[in-house]
Amino acid sequence: MSRILILYSTIDGHTLKICRVLQQVIEQHGHAVTLADISAVNQDDLPGFDKIVIGASIHYGKHSRQVYDFIRKHRVLLESRPNAFFSVNIVARKPEKNQPETNPYLRKFLGQIAWRPRHLAVFAGKLNYPIYGPIDRMMIRFIMLLTHGPTDPSTVVEFTDWQKVEAFGHTLSEL
Repeated sequence: MSRILILYSTIDGHTLKICRVLQQVIEQHGHAVTLADISAVNQDDLPGFDKIVIGASIHYGKHSRQVYDFIRKHRVLLESRPNAFFSVNIVARKPEKNQPETNPYLRKFLGQIAWRPRHLAVFAGKLNYPIYGPIDRMMIRFIMLLTHGPTDPSTVVEFTDWQKVEAFGHTLSEL
């Protein structure tokens, strides 16, 4: 049995939902999983984990600054054990952009960090216009217009392929 830490950075909570599904799958394999917000994780506890996974959502084309800071600060620790990274973004709803090799946000992110995760995944996120503030709603609708996505301000669509999430959970349990 391994002790696995899944760190997350989320804006609207969908990345955490994905992390909880990963946790369920991994625990079915007999591992102990701890979920923690990357901005609030107890730094002293990190060495006690056998494997570390980071999941982060995109907001206006970027992962959170806390994700970059954590990776920069803990790169040696990350590289010393089995590890993985996954990105959650709406552009991954498109088949030609839903793989680590083809997702522009993940490619850009990897070009900006020194850490090379051993395993990568990309998951499509959730579009939830009703919870967005007026400015975010307007900006996201404009982005969706440009990318041929839903623009109706009452739209709530979960683009996540949950079978893909579960498959990644099985991969993580075998690290």
